[in-house]
Amino acid sequence: MGRSLKYGSNINTDIISPPAYMELSMQEAAKYAMSPVDAKFATTCQPGDIFVAENNLGSGSSRETAPLTLHILGIRTIVAKSYARIFYRNCINLGILAIECDETEKISYFDELDIDYENGIILNKTTGETYSCNPIPEHIMALVRQGGLVGFLRHKLAAK
Repeated sequence: MGRSLKYGSNINTDIISPPAYMELSMQEAAKYAMSPVDAKFATTCQPGDIFVAENNLGSGSSRETAPLTLHILGIRTIVAKSYARIFYRNCINLGILAIECDETEKISYFDELDIDYENGIILNKTTGETYSCNPIPEHIMALVRQGGLVGFLRHKLAAK
């Protein structure tokens, strides 16, 4: 559950994590996340916020810095109509839940969302509407619960 930070279509990795700040530490670079379209994003973003977009989220570079900057700012859930494949996988690998929903145009900035990822339902508590989304399979949730691929592998190896 969290408030939405809503953006449109074609938000690419250079918008999410501008290359001009790649020489900075990831903590410093995160301060410039989304700055090409929203200069206040990093100061507005709070832990638990839900990043919402429309079509083609994360196209462009395969650098994992884009979802990593969102993660540093406290984003743990992203909802979009469609994702660039590598960006989607980078999100999961970093422990960010990436949800596909065909109705993101109905979500507004700062709407309060409650997501039932197992049953594929998003409740917009601000408007009272519900939207269908793709349920998240258990094997993906196992990665997300462990904080991503590295955490998942550490857990698996420790159990042996």
